[in-house]
Amino acid sequence: MLRFILRRLGASIGILFAASLLLYVLVINSGDPLAELRESNAENRENLMQRRIEFMNLDMPWYQRYWTWLVGVGKCFALQCDLGTSRQGVEVSALLGLAASSTLRLVLLATVLAAILGIAIGVLTAVRQYSGLDYGVTFLTFMFFSLPVFWAAVLLKEYLAIGYNDWMEDPAFSVPQIAAIAVLVGFLMQVFLGGTPRRRIATFAVAAAFVAIVIPYLTWLNFFRFPQLGFGGVLVLGLGVALSGTAMSVGLRNTKVLYPALATVALGAIVYFASFGLLENPNWFVLAIGAVLAVVIPALLGKYLGGHLAVPAMGVGIATGIVMAGLTTLDHIFRAWPGFLALKPRPIATIGSQTPNFVGTFWEDFLDKGTQLLLPTILLAIISLASYSRYTRSSMLEVGQQDYIRTARSKGLSERTVIFRHAFRNAMIPIATIAAFDFAGLIGGAVITESVFGWKGMGELFRTGLMQVDPAPVMAFFLVTGTAAVLFNMLADIFYAILDPRIRV
Repeated sequence: MLRFILRRLGASIGILFAASLLLYVLVINSGDPLAELRESNAENRENLMQRRIEFMNLDMPWYQRYWTWLVGVGKCFALQCDLGTSRQGVEVSALLGLAASSTLRLVLLATVLAAILGIAIGVLTAVRQYSGLDYGVTFLTFMFFSLPVFWAAVLLKEYLAIGYNDWMEDPAFSVPQIAAIAVLVGFLMQVFLGGTPRRRIATFAVAAAFVAIVIPYLTWLNFFRFPQLGFGGVLVLGLGVALSGTAMSVGLRNTKVLYPALATVALGAIVYFASFGLLENPNWFVLAIGAVLAVVIPALLGKYLGGHLAVPAMGVGIATGIVMAGLTTLDHIFRAWPGFLALKPRPIATIGSQTPNFVGTFWEDFLDKGTQLLLPTILLAIISLASYSRYTRSSMLEVGQQDYIRTARSKGLSERTVIFRHAFRNAMIPIATIAAFDFAGLIGGAVITESVFGWKGMGELFRTGLMQVDPAPVMAFFLVTGTAAVLFNMLADIFYAILDPRIRV
């Protein structure tokens, strides 16, 4: 295994070296970095040209300039990166740090959302193959995948930003709007849940009636300007996750999994009150500690109370703990929403990654950055959704034809057990490759998205460097995106080799 990893690592380094050399040559030959200064009538034109020559090392041969850049990259192993200076004399390492933090925050969230939703949709459409749901989801995912990024961004700005901000001034629903939303939700619920015609009609009626009652009630509470989840909401939703997770994994009758999940809910309820004051204005360190505890404690409960079913008990417990922690956090975010609206009456922004000179509490600052992140994240996620859903669907259908799946069914195992404990695990192997390429591809694809939404990220760094014939910012962009692409591809190969030892040879 070590030999396989070293061989893949060596190949990856060779690919990065060749690609960086090619890109550097292409950039420096794409134009004249001194063009606008040569045509300038400024009295200090010669001084400006000399300064730019010094900043960009234009007095050196191209191969010496490339070698200087390569040596600076090598210093990164000693945590002393020297990526040169831009043609304005600004250290590119500082520009890269700001740009990378902005872009990676966007791309990471979009990748996680696309993977979770895409895999869930893929599994569901595979189980309901050739149904109306399958055809409808296939149409929508490919429509999203085919959308021009700039056009979809304009639509999101118009309806999810400008339209929503106008509506937030006086959030209310008319009777036709409530009826339309109720019918739409009822239709979608009966499509997703399926069943006999009688069951579909009942599902539609219950879902539509529920929405028709809840929306006026929330409007009466002025929930959209003063939202609150409360202890009751956290407890009920946490119980729902514990019960549904147990039902999907081993069934509700198996107390070895059910009791650790319910114990996690009880602990979450205690933590809700114990941490209330601490979470009113926390910091990232406190939230990180809470996230770790939300995983470790349920895992320990599942391990020691689950007996011979320790693994599913740990899985359900961890899922319940994470959801309970997330709901507790969401409750505090809801409580900060009115104060955030007072500081920023039009909450959904269309330009930039954060509001300039915004000053507020921790949660208000979190909401500011989150609302700025909303539109570009949605855009990148829906574009990636098609890949995850279609590959998951095809992989699930392929695995479903294997002999061991037929054997599992012939043994009398429930369909839930066959799907989630046998088919799903093996169907996820090809998704590792998709996730690896998608993450790196989104970083590169964020160039257009960042331009449309005015984000000062990796896309802006790349575009500016290319337009100014400045190789330093462009090579910094390549250093992150190229390394991410090769690294995640290598990790996918290693993950494959761990799951299937035949790949090693």
